[in-house]
Amino acid sequence: MKRKRRNRLNVYVQSEVVRRLRDFATTKGVTQSAVIAAALTAALAPEGLDRQETTLAKRLDRTSALLDRIERNQTILVETLALFIRYELSVSAIVPESHQDAVRAQGKARFEKFIAQLARHLQRGGSLVRDLHAEIIPDEPAFDHTDDDRNGSGSVQ
Repeated sequence: MKRKRRNRLNVYVQSEVVRRLRDFATTKGVTQSAVIAAALTAALAPEGLDRQETTLAKRLDRTSALLDRIERNQTILVETLALFIRYELSVSAIVPESHQDAVRAQGKARFEKFIAQLARHLQRGGSLVRDLHAEIIPDEPAFDHTDDDRNGSGSVQ
């Protein structure tokens, strides 16, 4: 039986990598050379490269889809704010100086009511963007970041 010829390689790696290699080889009961040879064989195998590329492509697709959703949400937010500002400036009447204190007090009360309503909405897990999207385009899936994205299922809503 002919023995396969082995070549010596000198490589430089960080001390932490050497420590992990030594620990892994000891745990598995094999030589460090055997671990490195197996890792190189797996990394250089065509199916190994394909698997890595496929995994990377899936991650990039999920990231791209998520960025698209973030961009859509941001666009809705900016447009909503701009529309609100235009509306508010066009319907707000100029208040005489004698009524300024009363108007400020009313504004403060309305703002506190708004903050309380926002807190309740967020505590319930509500999403105005999701609700608006469902009203505008009921047949299209939601475009916010949902639990499916975080549990590793690979689907992006």
